Amino acid sequence: MADTAPKKLLEVRDLRTHFHTFAGTVKAVNGVSFDIAAGEVMGLVGESGGGKSVVGFSILGLIDSPGKIEGGEILLDGEDLVKAGEARLREIRGRDISMVFQDPMTSLNPLHSVGRQMDEVLRLHSDLDVRARHAACVEMLESVGISQAEERLKAYPHQFSGGMRQRVVIAIALLARPRLIIADEPTTALD
Repeated sequence: MADTAPKKLLEVRDLRTHFHTFAGTVKAVNGVSFDIAAGEVMGLVGESGGGKSVVGFSILGLIDSPGKIEGGEILLDGEDLVKAGEARLREIRGRDISMVFQDPMTSLNPLHSVGRQMDEVLRLHSDLDVRARHAACVEMLESVGISQAEERLKAYPHQFSGGMRQRVVIAIALLARPRLIIADEPTTALD
């Protein structure tokens, strides 16, 4: 009899991410486990400060000092991301796993146009030429409800409202068509 269970895309096993401070150790994530199958939607619910964002950052390998993944496994198609090097994680981020960050004000680089930031994702994670990348960026901005997308690609983040910046962050997360999207309160700033 054939196995009809959906293939596990992501498996998180006993994840422990702690922050070592002068005041002591904060166990932000302590023993979290879950599976996500391809095509599945999962919500992680908890109190403010309960570690939900830290789980997302841990999956992407974005935990900075004084934080550290102390243990557990994060398996993407069986590959343990906890053991992956930074170069490998850079390949995975944006292409295989993408994140819609909670705060659009700090998610976008104020020194670069929105178009340049979007193009970078496709330059790193696709084989598209410059014209095809540009067309994909325009199409993605339009798909998240940004009018005059062609002109908006030339604009800088400060030229967008908070809600429009959040739409740009969503567009960037979707651009390379990742297999897994981590959405950290993605609609908080939408207008």
